[in-house]
Amino acid sequence: MANPTFTLPARGATPELKLSKKAPKSPDAFVVPVLKGEEGPELPASALLDDTALRNVLNSLTAVGATGKVCEVTRIPAPEGVAADSVIAVGLGDPEELTDETVRRAAGTVARALSGMKAVATTLGVFGLAAAVEGIALGAYNYRGIRSESKDNGNGNGTVGKVIFVSDEKSATAEFETARITAEAVLLARDLVNTPSSHLYPESYAAILAEQAEEAGLVVEVLEEKSLKKGGFGGILAVGQGSERGPRLVRLSWTPKKKAKKSVALVGKGITFDTGGISIKPAASMENMVSDMGGSAAVAATVIAAARLNLPVKITATMPLAENMPDGRALRPGDVITHYGGTTSEIINTDAEGRLVLADALAYASEDKPDYLIETATLTGAQMVALGVRTSGVMGSEELRDRLAATGRSVGEPAWAMPLLEEQEEELKSPVADIRNAHPNRWGGMEFAGLYLSRFIGEGIEWAHVDIAGPSYNTGGVHGYTPKRASGVPVRTFLALLTEIAEEG
Repeated sequence: MANPTFTLPARGATPELKLSKKAPKSPDAFVVPVLKGEEGPELPASALLDDTALRNVLNSLTAVGATGKVCEVTRIPAPEGVAADSVIAVGLGDPEELTDETVRRAAGTVARALSGMKAVATTLGVFGLAAAVEGIALGAYNYRGIRSESKDNGNGNGTVGKVIFVSDEKSATAEFETARITAEAVLLARDLVNTPSSHLYPESYAAILAEQAEEAGLVVEVLEEKSLKKGGFGGILAVGQGSERGPRLVRLSWTPKKKAKKSVALVGKGITFDTGGISIKPAASMENMVSDMGGSAAVAATVIAAARLNLPVKITATMPLAENMPDGRALRPGDVITHYGGTTSEIINTDAEGRLVLADALAYASEDKPDYLIETATLTGAQMVALGVRTSGVMGSEELRDRLAATGRSVGEPAWAMPLLEEQEEELKSPVADIRNAHPNRWGGMEFAGLYLSRFIGEGIEWAHVDIAGPSYNTGGVHGYTPKRASGVPVRTFLALLTEIAEEG
């Protein structure tokens, strides 16, 4: 199934992560946590420093003005007798307010300060091993893209070479492995989203996903244009018809060896580039539309990680892939299309294309009658107007909607439950089709998109739609463990929820 001629042209650089019961002999640095006390910084006992070294480090930190506030990074020479060249302290703030997210953000911040080092050891994990592992891995990520020359930065890739987490806890191995696989899933999603559309388009994207999935033991199904026409996938075909690079539908399925008691369908929008079509977008910042497949990248990375974690829940991820272009065959405002399953849509705005491909995928995924159907997409600018660029909007069945939003907040991927609006029911109606894909005003655009998608959910299925238009792609500054460009949201939210579902049985 996989096509070896298609590969990602570049991958983000990340450190090698190791777990050890003892400190290595001669790392470049020891990374230690420091807390903010009432009378100055407080340095917890550490497996990396004996009592004398601990006192010397604390005295040095105090002398240079370190306070222990959250994400404060202070580097000092290692005292005599310490194997490392230097000690780097990262602040965790008030111990009474310490959370996993504090550890995750602090770890991500200090990870960037380690660039160019070959190896470091850390005891950050004493305050949350999984959070520390995720924070280091995600914060150290460096995507340099496609360049003619490699810039040498210590180890040549712009990040730290190896990070050793020191812990002798009995549960450390399992916790470390779960966190590492989770972080690697986020990094895969980032790499996919960061790849330019010149290299990532429906055909190549489908092949890359197939290769990644087959390596994880998933069953792969790829529908090309001929099969899409035969199957009646009118939304995917309509959006893709304006491009010379035809659309695809990819399904990745994970079935655990032991019969699963729950099944989950994941669906993700995969518009590999979005010009807006005939309803063309403004030129300013259109280059960011390489990220319009962020939903598909997230669900693909999630199902691959679920297989690697051997989660006892059946998962099928469905990803409609298309490129929205404005050539002579492109979809027009005023056209009527027929979706998979028979529902017809009047096209008001060709830039509201994501919901058209998702409609087909949701109707298709509903046929499996999953216990839960969860979909995510970089769907509306209205999401950012309503909730900003870091908080996802979640709509759907009330119980699953609220649960998913709460799960996102618990893992540091902010999300907020939003309603489907009764007054928009009338706006959804069309004089020439069953429904129309956009409403005539700018009010409640995120909710209207969710209402549109609700028409394609099978009867009795609990479902949730997650709009990640802002959170999926960071156009602002680096913060915590989030780099510029692709963030990998909401992979960690989905994996956390799937783990809960699996444990419920």
